[in-house]
Amino acid sequence: MAELINSPLFAVHEREGASFTDFAGWNMPVRYTSDLAEHAAVRERAGQFDLSHMGEVFFTGPEAGEALDYALAGKISSLEVGRAKYSLLLSEEGGIIDDLIVYRLAEDRFLTVPNAGNRLVDAKTLKERAEGFDVEVADRSEEIALVAVQGPKSAEIVRGFAEREGIEVDLDALDALKYYRILAGTYEGEEILFARTGYTGEDGFEIYVPNALGVKTWEAIAGVGGENIQSCGLACRDTLRLEAGMPLYGHELSLDIVPAQAGLRRVVAFKSKGDFVGREALEGKDFSDRRVLVGLKADGRRAGRAGYVLHDENGTEVGELTSGALAPTLGYPIALAYVEPHLSNEGQELSIDVRGKALPATVVSLPFYSRAK
Repeated sequence: MAELINSPLFAVHEREGASFTDFAGWNMPVRYTSDLAEHAAVRERAGQFDLSHMGEVFFTGPEAGEALDYALAGKISSLEVGRAKYSLLLSEEGGIIDDLIVYRLAEDRFLTVPNAGNRLVDAKTLKERAEGFDVEVADRSEEIALVAVQGPKSAEIVRGFAEREGIEVDLDALDALKYYRILAGTYEGEEILFARTGYTGEDGFEIYVPNALGVKTWEAIAGVGGENIQSCGLACRDTLRLEAGMPLYGHELSLDIVPAQAGLRRVVAFKSKGDFVGREALEGKDFSDRRVLVGLKADGRRAGRAGYVLHDENGTEVGELTSGALAPTLGYPIALAYVEPHLSNEGQELSIDVRGKALPATVVSLPFYSRAK
């Protein structure tokens, strides 16, 4: 069995008493205190997450945008400097290899952020697809620590962190930074990136620093946040993203799923760009007979889990849950599931087979939870 990879922040997590789990080959903190307390902290104040297991693949060169247009489903070359875009890495058959975020750091420089479990596959695939373009592709995932600060207090905490000695960044631009934007600065002479993105349904930032500055960044943010910030593990990150209706690769997204099934048809740029991998398999094709992703709400306290089967009123199997939990913020069970398209309308009554017992559930619109603007 391969040895787990420790985050550059492992020592600080151990010191804080975190429990660890194997996540995509990484030894990552799953919780520090309790899942419910950490979840509530993000919804009410702020939470700090170590996401150093995520990938960072840079595209640099005069044809970086064009290379990404070909490699990914979205139109990347038209992205303005300082902006981010959610996109998909598709197979030749149109299935989803991964979902990722792309940031344009300069006219000729982009950062793509693959999921941890797909990092090596994504990096290899992106490099292969960039061949023939005037671009350099560099996988720097093992050099960069990623710290996320999420929650309604995140902006003031990150502002306080950015004011510390050794950090050079335009504070006015940081204050004005909007959702899905990114701002570069320096930290002790090294590049630091402040991205206003996240995976919790709350306002927040994802901060990229060299490994050597990871612990210092974490401790400085904790010091600024004080009682307003809580160290958070991956367990509450999962319930936070589920409440926000955000898909997780390996659950809602996979090679067997095409974008239209997952409600991601809008991500695929058929009209605004030329050829890209997966276009031929998807363009003009009818996927209306395939199961589609929906949100489900149930009563009581028992929650369905990934893999649980859905039945219609006649007892016929009509779908399967991909994620499920008792939603801490909402107080009732929620789930994401793929169901037969004719049963995907809001208000549709179905039942979840929970270890032989039928749990009534209703199709509802996504997201389950939206933060107050």
